[in-house]
Amino acid sequence: MDRYDGFREFVLARQQALMRSAYLLTGDAHLAEDLMQSVLLKVAGHWPRLVRSGAPEAYTRKAMVNQYISWRRRRQAEVSTADPPEHGHAHDNATVDRIVLREALARLTPRQRAVIVLRFYEDLSERQTAEILGCSLGTVKSQTHHALGRLRVLAPELTRLFAEMEEVRR
Repeated sequence: MDRYDGFREFVLARQQALMRSAYLLTGDAHLAEDLMQSVLLKVAGHWPRLVRSGAPEAYTRKAMVNQYISWRRRRQAEVSTADPPEHGHAHDNATVDRIVLREALARLTPRQRAVIVLRFYEDLSERQTAEILGCSLGTVKSQTHHALGRLRVLAPELTRLFAEMEEVRR
């Protein structure tokens, strides 16, 4: 029996969802690929133990969030506040909302961004989010509250979207 039995199948089955999470965390396609590759290397090294525990996806998501937070701490990257370039074509409202939200998410702390991604994009419960982040349920609730408040300040034009997020939270 190969120690990597099932790893390839796991990656193929979960690759899109994991890549989406990585992109939402980093806000950059290339960084998302780097994050996912880095985490999958770690997961491969622990694969036999993860299969025995029955929680390879939970471990992978937790490793992804931890790696992202670690990168942000090390890099202390500053988010560009320059105005986006003017384009000669119009965007629909949904596209504009996505761009504004992506820029607002990039200005959250790494922990707040992780909570928003896990709760609202990955549709995880507060308890599942707390397990992945390795924190208490109360911390998830307060981080979510603070993150949504900060998003309201950063992108007031998306008030409708944040109201929907609040409803989901309840």
